[in-house]
Amino acid sequence: MVERRWLNLSIRIGISLGLLYCIYLVSTRAVAFWHFSYGESPGGIRQAIEWDPGNPMYYAALARVLERSPQGADLDEVIALFERATELSPHRARYWAELGGAYELRGRAEEAEGAYERARDLFPNSPRINWRLGNFYLRAGKISEALRAFEKVLLGDPSLRRQTFDLAWRATDDAELILREMIPTDEKIVLQYLNYLAQSERVEPVNQVWTHLLALDAPFEPRAAFPYLDALIRKRQVARLNEVWQTLAQRNPNRIRRRRFESTLLTNGDFESEILNGGLGWRIQAVEGVVVRVDSLDFFDGTHSLQIWFDGEHNLNYHHIWQYVPVKPSTMYRFLGYLRAKEVTTDSGLRFQVFDAYDPSQLFLESENRVGTSSWSPEQFEFETGPETELLLIRIARPPSRKFDNKIAGTVWVDRLSLVAIE
Repeated sequence: MVERRWLNLSIRIGISLGLLYCIYLVSTRAVAFWHFSYGESPGGIRQAIEWDPGNPMYYAALARVLERSPQGADLDEVIALFERATELSPHRARYWAELGGAYELRGRAEEAEGAYERARDLFPNSPRINWRLGNFYLRAGKISEALRAFEKVLLGDPSLRRQTFDLAWRATDDAELILREMIPTDEKIVLQYLNYLAQSERVEPVNQVWTHLLALDAPFEPRAAFPYLDALIRKRQVARLNEVWQTLAQRNPNRIRRRRFESTLLTNGDFESEILNGGLGWRIQAVEGVVVRVDSLDFFDGTHSLQIWFDGEHNLNYHHIWQYVPVKPSTMYRFLGYLRAKEVTTDSGLRFQVFDAYDPSQLFLESENRVGTSSWSPEQFEFETGPETELLLIRIARPPSRKFDNKIAGTVWVDRLSLVAIE
């Protein structure tokens, strides 16, 4: 019995000591965290380390605070703190990356590379880790390694993509190397890179990326390529523009089409397909006082027309419905379009305009002015393009009226527009 009592007493004492130790640990860690969270000052974090010396978070936090100090950092102390953090938490990639940065600042390049790569090995797909590693490789002159690290950045963080494209071009100015080493086979990223190059006016590299995109044979939204087409228009690469548009049409036959029964060069001239608002399709820009919509109740041919309604409150200089059309120089063409008007006021109504997209002084034609109320009737003219004309702009327009009663109201419908070459 005595032995049993002593055994029970020993167990109780052991449990009590264990509980007291747990309370001690919880208390010291709570005090440490209180010091840490109280403004995160160097003094507070040092107090946190004294209370909880086994917590790697405090060593790394103190190193970061010292790095940002206005008085300048003691790099040896910063390195020692990050080294201690990696010792206590050897599988935390961030600590290794930060240690690599401190080594690099100290001029210890070999150790820096090892720390950065250790971080990468622990978290191979982290965009932030690979961003730091890629920048280190650039500074070290290891361009291919940097671009391969940046590929992980592109895959992991969409918000860093444009920044990554910019950095790669500043570092290399080598279109083929960037495409080969950095751009992944992800059509969304390839499209973003394509449009980055287009907006940067790098037309030759963007042509290479377009070929690369097509080779992926992955579906993509036609509108995603419109910035590329706009760049080709700006750079007057009309042959390439037409080729790219034909490729889009072949890949999206239900969304980009011409009338089947005639060889018109216009896209969606009967408004039976979707208005894509870009490329070589119709573009419609919103304007106050005008409502433009596809009408399925009133049409000349097929099942749809385009309706333009004016509210009667503005004397508009309206030219906000248009389409680019590639043509051949020194060639005869016939333009045809149908209009219907209802209660269109003022002396200036809607008409069709056809002109050289780059130099209207070389070619500018417009149809008869349409006002009042009229039934469906054609507007047609024939013309020959100039020796340098390769791209036309066809638009539906209304010049402003110069009369006192000049605010336009009423509705106009347009349908069955076509442009054909005449033999």
